Amino acid sequence: MNKVIDIGLIGGRGYVGKELVRLIDKHPIFNLKQAFSRSQAGSLISEYTKNLNLKYLPLSNNSFELDSSVQALILALGNGDAANYMEYISKLNQEIIVIDISSDNRFNQDWLYRLPEITKNSGHSKLLSNPGCYATAIQLSIEPIKNLLVGKTSSFGISGYSGAGSKPHDKNDKNILRENIYPYSLADHLHQEEVRAHCYKKSSFTPHVADFFRGISMTTHIKLKEPSDSSQILRVFKDFYENKPLVKITESIPLVADNVMQHHASIGGFDIDDSGLNLVICCTLDNLLKGAATQCIQNLNYSFQLNEEAGINYE
Repeated sequence: MNKVIDIGLIGGRGYVGKELVRLIDKHPIFNLKQAFSRSQAGSLISEYTKNLNLKYLPLSNNSFELDSSVQALILALGNGDAANYMEYISKLNQEIIVIDISSDNRFNQDWLYRLPEITKNSGHSKLLSNPGCYATAIQLSIEPIKNLLVGKTSSFGISGYSGAGSKPHDKNDKNILRENIYPYSLADHLHQEEVRAHCYKKSSFTPHVADFFRGISMTTHIKLKEPSDSSQILRVFKDFYENKPLVKITESIPLVADNVMQHHASIGGFDIDDSGLNLVICCTLDNLLKGAATQCIQNLNYSFQLNEEAGINYE
């Protein structure tokens, strides 16, 4: 019989939190022991079938009642909220593994920033920072050919409005988004800084939200050092991601609709102009899954030295 690893989840009611509950529910080893929510305390967690009586527990501004059996804690909170809890968590249990879904610790040297298909494993860390959704798509598009490119890369990203969270504002207002595209953070978006810090320093990015719920389409323009062609670039990507089942490489341009509710990212297009120097790559992924919850489970698996794809149905 497999061992059972108890997991705690803070912020389990949001879009990503719900996906995490579903993934833990299907995982052969992980058990959702506790889930905390400010707004849903006392409500049954309907997505979790391993324990039909499991309810959301109350969450105050910086404290909660953590069961001693919990070995890992997922922070599925909004940006800026993680720090409110980390001091309290370290006092409760210094040995607990913590994975932060937010952007709060992506530039913190005390945390391991880990994009599973790219980050070179450098030992064990009890503090892991999950990459951002846009930043994941950009890095997956750039990393295999970093040594072939020169100058600045430029990425144009469109996300479904779930990426703006569930708290009402312009970027998830259906009346504003109807038959519309909403550009925002035109310079210095946080995910641009994330890519620059962890992948390629000369990367630029402009985000947009559109009138669909989930998914990301990322188009990245790249200047090559030497002339190449689509078939050569395609081979580089296939070789790089050969043993990485959650990244699929295709000659055709991937579509957002094909990635909805899928755990993998798709990379394709690989179009080059007549000079052989200007390359365009497209990447799609589900922002709530490979851009967040799926990647969290990969990192959680890594933390417990399990197969990184355990509990993830990617066929």
